[in-house]
Amino acid sequence: MRVIVAGMGVQGHKRRRVAGDECVATVDPVGDGVDYRDIEAVPLESYDAALCCIPDGPKREMLTYLLSNGKHVLVEKPLWTPALSDIDELERLSELNDAVCYTAYNHRFEPHFVGLKALLDDGALGELYSCRMFYGNGTAKLVRDSVWRDEGAGVLPDLGSHLLDTTEFLFGVQREDFSLVAANAFENRAADHVIISAEAARPRIELEMTLLSWRNHFTCDVYGELGSAHVSSLCKWGPSSLTFYSRIMPAGRPPQQTTTLVQDDPTWEAEYHHFKQLIKARSRGNLSTDKWLMQRIDALSGAVIEGASRA
Repeated sequence: MRVIVAGMGVQGHKRRRVAGDECVATVDPVGDGVDYRDIEAVPLESYDAALCCIPDGPKREMLTYLLSNGKHVLVEKPLWTPALSDIDELERLSELNDAVCYTAYNHRFEPHFVGLKALLDDGALGELYSCRMFYGNGTAKLVRDSVWRDEGAGVLPDLGSHLLDTTEFLFGVQREDFSLVAANAFENRAADHVIISAEAARPRIELEMTLLSWRNHFTCDVYGELGSAHVSSLCKWGPSSLTFYSRIMPAGRPPQQTTTLVQDDPTWEAEYHHFKQLIKARSRGNLSTDKWLMQRIDALSGAVIEGASRA
């Protein structure tokens, strides 16, 4: 497969490195050492797919151009458009031109996320009661200094999109009942700390996200009738661990199984391989998930902006 990388920021350089010899050109309107300034300048016959690592604003226009010309697309999350009908149109172009449109959520390929999902799918925890996730990094100043990131609902679309997507990955449902618990703008103009929850069904889900965690960290705690499972950290921040406690009835110290990994982040290569497999299988990608995420974040954004403005 021949790919081009559009947008040579941090993500673009990661995608370029993983693509290796399959990358035939790079595109960036202002970046140094790229092959083209405009994606439409790249000869269509020279590539099969594009890895789009670009800001939210130009995504719809670029994806429309690529899919209209039968090019497969991997686009960095989140995929926001002015209206849901725009995603419907991208889906139509994908089907019409037999081109995969895949939004990248690389955390689905985190080894302990995969391990936790296997525990849940096997019923090891029995009936699920609750799940709490925390995702924090220390990028408040970087976001504040950005010309486009410190606005709107702030951390919600950035880290919240990952957390919401992870709930679908783990539990296989697209919950509609998320509501705002807290929104704060401690250092930034837009919200840099948000908590949302879904309480209408089991498992109850609570998601906390922040740009103020000076030591990057992730946790996920799932509790059920037969035990609990706990993910601590991500491979890129390692060491990371997955612990399973098997409940003792009526009470007692539970047996513990812990797997700890110390390794480089494997998710980028795994996701690129997945993208190529989607193309090989002639799949349509995951735009239905984008529509659900867009609806949920749009529904929460107003309350987040209002809450942060009062903080």
